[in-house]
Amino acid sequence: MKLSEIIDFLDERIPRSLALKGDEIGFKKDYDLSQDIESVKIYMDLLPEDDINSENTLIITHHPPLFIPETPTYTIHSNWDIMDGGANEALAKALDLEVIDYFDDNTKIGRICRANCKFIEMKNIILKNFNSARIVNTPDDEKTIENVGIISGFGLKNPDYVKLAKAQNLDALISGDLTQETAVLAKNLKIILIDLTHHESEVPGLYALGDLMKELDVNTEVIDKNPMEVIK
Repeated sequence: MKLSEIIDFLDERIPRSLALKGDEIGFKKDYDLSQDIESVKIYMDLLPEDDINSENTLIITHHPPLFIPETPTYTIHSNWDIMDGGANEALAKALDLEVIDYFDDNTKIGRICRANCKFIEMKNIILKNFNSARIVNTPDDEKTIENVGIISGFGLKNPDYVKLAKAQNLDALISGDLTQETAVLAKNLKIILIDLTHHESEVPGLYALGDLMKELDVNTEVIDKNPMEVIK
């Protein structure tokens, strides 16, 4: 399949026009769009060691690379986070939540979801489907969790998002990148924050992107490679 055909498919299904202003999506350099592509590798973050310049390979990343890859590399970032059916819906599915609205109406970042479950049920789903999680304001296991905000990736480092979750009377906000500042803020506002980590909260979206690519006749591999490791 020609590289140009794959890019046309991606641009149709995940429009670049949805991306936030200034976001580095698409290609970082010009590549030969007429080349044949036999395999696609999907990464969260591309490291130099993975830029092996394999013949007939396209790399798709979620985060913009910090260098200019030799292998054709196409980035799908905030447009995948924002679009309906993208990263946030994938996160909601992994958490067994029902999407009912946008979290931030201005940017379409995040989603408001209906949970209607006991906290113990939500906790068990998180422990089953995610490798790590931190929490602020741990409730009793029997507490009913009704409405939850989710943001794939970076949401818990933004104090304004914590305040918005409180203003919308949400029981909890689930995302990644929790900081000391937002944890203390949540303590003051008495709202539950659950930090899945940035990487883990975006992994469901990575696999959803892989599922989308199955519509094409090209071998696709999702490579879940976290740059952070645990000291043992």
